[in-house]
Amino acid sequence: MPEFAYTARDGSGAALAGRLEAGSAEAAAEQLLARGVTPVSVTPARADAAELLNQWLGRLGSTTVPTEALMLFSRQMHTLLKSGVPIMRALRGLQESAPDARLAEAVGEVRQSLESGRELASALARHPRVFSPFYVAMIRIGEVTGRLDEIFVRLFHHLEFDKYMRDQVKAALRYPSFVIAVMIIALLVVNIWVIPAFAKVYEGFDAQLPILTRVLVGVSAFVKNWWFLLIGGAAAMAFGFRAWVATAAGRLEWDRIKLRLPIMGKIILKATLARFARSFALAVRSGVPIVQALSVVANTVDNDHIASKIEGMRDGLERGESVLKGAIAAGIFTPVVLQMIAVGEESGSLDDLLDEVGVMYQREVEFELKTLSSQIEPILIVFLGILVLVMALGIFLPIWDLGRVAMKGNG
Repeated sequence: MPEFAYTARDGSGAALAGRLEAGSAEAAAEQLLARGVTPVSVTPARADAAELLNQWLGRLGSTTVPTEALMLFSRQMHTLLKSGVPIMRALRGLQESAPDARLAEAVGEVRQSLESGRELASALARHPRVFSPFYVAMIRIGEVTGRLDEIFVRLFHHLEFDKYMRDQVKAALRYPSFVIAVMIIALLVVNIWVIPAFAKVYEGFDAQLPILTRVLVGVSAFVKNWWFLLIGGAAAMAFGFRAWVATAAGRLEWDRIKLRLPIMGKIILKATLARFARSFALAVRSGVPIVQALSVVANTVDNDHIASKIEGMRDGLERGESVLKGAIAAGIFTPVVLQMIAVGEESGSLDDLLDEVGVMYQREVEFELKTLSSQIEPILIVFLGILVLVMALGIFLPIWDLGRVAMKGNG
């Protein structure tokens, strides 16, 4: 959302100046009037040199703050604000005690922005690698409703849930990733050292080698002599993939493909929908209008394909459709979830029912993750068995043939 610099006068005629975020200059003027001040001028704000440098440096390297640090910050802000500590003093104390240097730096710059007249949400929005769009949007709602301390504790629970889901997925993928890495290393060892040793033995055979053996020897020679091409090709493919995913169309297509992956696709879908349900429930419970809540939550699901479905639900609501009809049109929810949405919409307790949806999806993801290893292991075993069989036949068939010939000769 663009920023606007303003000058205004309060009820006593004192001059005021600062910045705020709004969709247009007219919307910015309306915000000022709602605060009881009279706008004198509202113009698009220009980023100063320090802000431009900070944005440029942010693009060069990752400045992502650990989730644990942001969770602690949110919990402490809730406690301090609930105790009546002024926000500037709270931020100063948290800056000094922040467990992460990047977070401390961001909090310090947020304090400076507040001193220059910005709102808290606008100040946090200047650090997108630290505070997500959803985090900023919830803080903005807290400022408008006067329930900032409550919003901070809800954000803490939201971050806690999100971290739990990500940790569960990483833990489930650790063993299969280790097995695949070991298999790749074993293939390299066999192609670089084992097969060349047998190839020297095969050179003394006065017979044509089996086709499987010739293929293995050829592959081994290529890996040994042209390894730099393989590394360069792999690097080029990785770079090309990252460049493709960085585009809007590429990211959308990749996010759609991820949901269709065997085994992992359904886990990713359920984890994404659990995050959507919990985020949507949090936004609605905090007083965010449903249409605006869908716009905000679409930025939190971390999947552009699902985000496009959520935006479709929002567009349907803007046309006067119900949440249930939009959810049916999205085509990503199970019949049980659709029934819960219908009941929640009819009873006026949509936030509570969406929380139940989030819990249900969370339990399903937990079950899927517990059985993930048992689902992947048979695939890995079959693949490993085929690999060992091909290697064994390719390497030892010529030796067995030579042994049979020698036995016939002796007979």
